[in-house]
This record gives sequence, structure tokens and C-alpha cells, in this order.
Amino acid sequence: MSNSNIDNEEPTEYSALMDGHIAEARPDRELAGRIPRKRNNKPESQRSYGSVQQTDGSGPYNPDSGSAPTNINTDNQMEEIELKYGARHVIKLFVPVTLCMIVVVATISSINFYSVKDIYLAYTPFHEESPHAVTKVWNALANALILLCIIALMTVVLIVLYKKRCYKIINGWLIMSSLMLLFLFSYLYIEEALRAYNIPIDYITLLFIMWNFGIMGMINIHWKGPLLLQQGYLIFIAALMALVFIKYLPEWTTWVVLAVISIWDLIAVLTPKGPLRILVEIAQERNEPIFPALIYSSTVMYFMATATTPGAAAGEGEQGPRELRPLNPQEPGSNQNGDRCVTSGGDDGFDAAWRERAASSGQQRLRVDGGGGGGGAAQYTTRVDRPRAQPLPEPDEEKGVKLGLGDFIFYSVLVGKASSYGDWNTTLACFVAILIGLCLTLLLLAMLKKALPALPISITFGLIFYFATRWLVKPFADELAAEQVFI
Repeated sequence: MSNSNIDNEEPTEYSALMDGHIAEARPDRELAGRIPRKRNNKPESQRSYGSVQQTDGSGPYNPDSGSAPTNINTDNQMEEIELKYGARHVIKLFVPVTLCMIVVVATISSINFYSVKDIYLAYTPFHEESPHAVTKVWNALANALILLCIIALMTVVLIVLYKKRCYKIINGWLIMSSLMLLFLFSYLYIEEALRAYNIPIDYITLLFIMWNFGIMGMINIHWKGPLLLQQGYLIFIAALMALVFIKYLPEWTTWVVLAVISIWDLIAVLTPKGPLRILVEIAQERNEPIFPALIYSSTVMYFMATATTPGAAAGEGEQGPRELRPLNPQEPGSNQNGDRCVTSGGDDGFDAAWRERAASSGQQRLRVDGGGGGGGAAQYTTRVDRPRAQPLPEPDEEKGVKLGLGDFIFYSVLVGKASSYGDWNTTLACFVAILIGLCLTLLLLAMLKKALPALPISITFGLIFYFATRWLVKPFADELAAEQVFI
């Protein structure tokens, strides 16, 4: 039968119900608009089917609206999930930052090796040995500028290599850095810790421990492994780097470097041609994650994707419901279970993908309850069966917030340097200031929804709290204690 004959055919009870079912499952305005036009062509005696009732009491359903009410509920549930996950991952960032700072503070307090200034980095040629404050200031500024130039140069080289897709060179660079941290600096750390706590151990056992520790760290960071173990290694690496900076940077240079690196972070991320912003934009364009050795993530990252039906791929322009999918999407043309969607050739017009989606998500169904009495006209009641609203299942791995390891390092440098003077009030003040700054940064991140520098606010608050506590609060508290005045 031709299409023209089908369009001109008088609608029956079955065809009207099927049109309503299609309009319910496939929200197309043009298709939904065919239903009232067909019903208007009927005689008055055949047009009434009784009343339309809803089994869940969720409000009247209008098939002419061209949109399924489940889409609204799905959008609301997705917004709730994003808010819940956002708050959860804010807390998840506080825990690793706190752990990293605790490791550094505990090491500074118990191991004297990292508090003694005997060797300096090659990037800091001015050692601040003059007794004059002015000379120390310009020495610190010169050291900080030299170190900043080296950081900027290394960042530009990294971006050029990433833009040219020189992934092997970048991975080799990162692997060599990880090898030095996990083997050389970890060995120095364990050796000094054993010496500080007077724990005897033979070299064979120590080498065995270091080999297993380093190889396991390389596998977890650069390949795959449990998420908690990878996060633990990244926190330990950040703490080691912070201890290296505290030991090998001159006294005044450390504070100037913190201020200068915060300004550099602000410029590198927010300016249009900033190197870190370019790196993030290139990674987003290629839909690639930034190297795991440089980034701490609260979980594996997911993104919102729109699944298209086979009909939409053929040009119908229809889209299925949104769902969470990982960064490594499945093969095109396959469903979530890995089976290819095959279009059925039945007369009902619904393919296998539609039936599977309807069965899994509980599509709305039309049910007709018919009844006749005593030779009278048949009475029909059409009910819209809607499934009860159920919470979306939580994925195994959720969307995560990412923080650069450099932020962990400089947070720990500030708190560790403050604790090296033995004043716990100053240490706690810096710790609270960094957490406040991180909270404000994450709040701005949720409002602006773009990459933001994590150092400027936290480091600024930390420096203000450090100098205010050390030069104002501490002398005031000491004077009150000397006079035995309690507030």
C-alpha cells in the first residue's frame, strides 16, 4: 500500500492509540500534531473514547506538547546529581590537601635534615649570606625571577611538544621525573627518617622495599591501578617536592617564590595567550585527559554525552536521553551492553534499540480498559501508565574535580616553612588560610564553570595570615602570657 493511501485511511481505535504511543515515546512536534488532525476528521459519534486517566497522579499529560515529561524529570535529576557530586568533590579535595600538608609538617618537625641550609639549588645562585636586609631582598627577588623564568620555559616547551603530538617525548620526560622522585628522593627521605627515629635496617631489605615501592608507583601513575593507591602516590610525590623546595631554597627566596608563582599562575591560566590555558584548551579540543602525573583527580573523569538512535544517524535528527559515558566511548553503533543495534524489519515500525530502551527505562504506556453494557455503545478509558520516579543509579566512577600537583606542592611549602620556625599558632593560621582560599576558588569554579588558578587566593591568604600571626598575633600573645593576662 502506498504512503498516500496510508495517510488518507480513516483512523481506527488501534491507529489512534498507536499514534499516541509514538508521540509519547518519540517527542516530535510534527508527529504529535498528526493526532488531533486525524481525530478531527472523524464523525462526532466516533470521536469520543472516554476519559484519560493517569495512574501516578503526576498531572495532566498533553500529547500535543511534543515533549515527554520524563525529559523534565531526567534534567532535574541530572542537576541534583551535579550539585551533589560537586559538593562531594569539594570535600574530597580538602582531604588530600590536608594529608599532604600534614606529611610535610610532621617531617619538618621530626627530621632536622630538611631544616638545615647547607646546599642550595643550582637555580638560586644568590645564597642570602649578607647581614643587610636590602641585599637579602634583591637576592631573593633575583632568585625568584630566575626560578620563574625556568618554570615558564619548561611550561612553553611542554605545550609545544603537546601541540605537536610528541607524546613519547612528554611521557619519557614525566617517567624520568617520576623515577627520580620515587627512587632517589624517596630513598633519601626513608634514610633520614630511619636515622631520625633510630631504626636499624640492612641495605638488602631497604633496596627490596624501594624497588617494590618505586615500581608499584610507576605502574599506578603512568599505567593503571587502584584509584586510592594512585592518589596516595601523587600526594607523596607532592610532599617530597615540597620538602625539597623547603630544604634547598634560601630563606627569603622561599617567600618571594610563593608570591611570584601565584602571580604567574594567575597570568598563565586567565590571560588569552596564557600557556596553561592553551594547554587546557588543546586537551579539551582533542577530548584527551591531561597527563596523570601532573594532575590529581578525585575520580576518573566523565562527561555528558547525547546518545543518538540509529534513525537519527540516518538523518531523522532524533536524539535519545542523555547519559553519563566515560572518556573512552564504546564503538559507534553499539549500545551500552556492547551489542550492536540492529533495526528490525517488522511491521510495527519499532526497532530493537527502541524496544530495549523502552524496557530498560520504563517508557510510558497507554492502556485501554474497555467495557460495554447491555447492548449500549462501548465505553473506553485510556490510561497513561507512568513508572514511579526512581533515582538514577550512581555510576561506579563519578565526575571528578582536578587539581594540579603544583598547587599541592606550594600549599605544603607555605605551611611547612611556617612550621619550621616552631610556632604552631602560625602553622595553624596558614593551614586554615589555605583551606579558606581553596574553598573560595572552588566556589568561583562552580560559578564560572571554567579552569581557574588555585594558587592566588590560597597563597595570598596564607601569606597575609603568616605575617600577621608572626609579627602581630604572636608578640601580642607572648606579652599577654608574660603579664599573666588571659582573654
